[in-house]
Amino acid sequence: MNSPWNLAHRAARMNPSIIREILKVTEKPGILSMAGGLPSSDTFPIEELKAACDKVLTDNPREALQYAASEGFAPLREWAAARVNAELGMNVTPDQVLVTSGSQQGLDLVGKILCDQGAPVAVETPTYLGALQAFTPYEPLFHSLASDHQGPLPEALAECPKVAPGTRFAYLLPNFQNPTGRVMPAARRDALMAAAQSAGVPVVEDNPYGDLWFDEHPGASLSSRWAEGSIYLGSFSKILTPGFRLGYAIAPKSLYPKLLQAKQAADLHTPGFNQRVVYEVIKDGFLDRHIPSIRARYKANRDAMAKAIKAHLPAGCEYEVPKGGMFFWIRLPEGLNAIELLPLAVDAGIAFVPGAAFYANNPDPRALRLSFVTLTPEQIEKGVAILGQVLHNALNSTHVIPTP
Repeated sequence: MNSPWNLAHRAARMNPSIIREILKVTEKPGILSMAGGLPSSDTFPIEELKAACDKVLTDNPREALQYAASEGFAPLREWAAARVNAELGMNVTPDQVLVTSGSQQGLDLVGKILCDQGAPVAVETPTYLGALQAFTPYEPLFHSLASDHQGPLPEALAECPKVAPGTRFAYLLPNFQNPTGRVMPAARRDALMAAAQSAGVPVVEDNPYGDLWFDEHPGASLSSRWAEGSIYLGSFSKILTPGFRLGYAIAPKSLYPKLLQAKQAADLHTPGFNQRVVYEVIKDGFLDRHIPSIRARYKANRDAMAKAIKAHLPAGCEYEVPKGGMFFWIRLPEGLNAIELLPLAVDAGIAFVPGAAFYANNPDPRALRLSFVTLTPEQIEKGVAILGQVLHNALNSTHVIPTP
């Protein structure tokens, strides 16, 4: 049947999230999922949120349920500014904070005001799939920065004016990056931001995992090193609950009005009730008590996965044990293809995310991502053992599809 609808050409650039599609598969009974980047629901402070909902609806019901300011709930903006100043070495004011519907909306707003058709946007290799999805409809050309285990190479960023002239910004994740789990050391942060400033390439810093460090704080933000040339994105999804869809963008005062206008056009404002409830929970230092329990839980799971990988995966698998966050990034032995192996793994009872989806250019078919936070240590041991058997069987098979 012919459709009467004519889609905008940008709609053709929109693609489903491979992670969301895989999550549908993991709903089958018995599947041990190491695929989704979901926080553990056992960490959600349900009682505190229930009490906060009751207090907000008792003390300020009409204000909480009414339309609200597009910038966000003023006390929450003040809290966010104070926290990044104290924790990340930044020097911002509340009027630079825009409350968003999750940090994912922050990415969309950035794309809306900064991306043009054919204009380069620099990204890490690999990078966060959700950012590629957010920016793609605005039709940039992605420029992949050469990267190592510490993040993008400073010289790669310095070369942007020559190899990708007109680069609008570099999208960077310094802390326990999704998907690789890598963290940028201080020296790399210094060199990257010096290169960015020298090249005139501003930076969009995405930091949803920065509080999930296991042994030591990852250090001052990228944005603290070049305030006028940085947008910082924060989130409550990994440290409180993702269901409230609450994040924030911090922008230079010169850029803030355009972000605000894009926000107003998108949804007028982030739900005021959600903002007030979250502020009620966190205003008296709750996160300082709550986040350490998340870190302890995730570190135990990280250790369980590291032990299981060492015990069960075949020789030739390349990986590093992450120092925080939620993910292991594994490169399979030569001859294996993660996309081709996924159906076999699901049939065996486990799920992972093939790594190819996280590349803007030249995807690596041998890479895959494992999440360690939603399963118990016992389930992690079982799941990795199953994955190891799938990989051993594939290596021993004469039907392995070779990779380039």
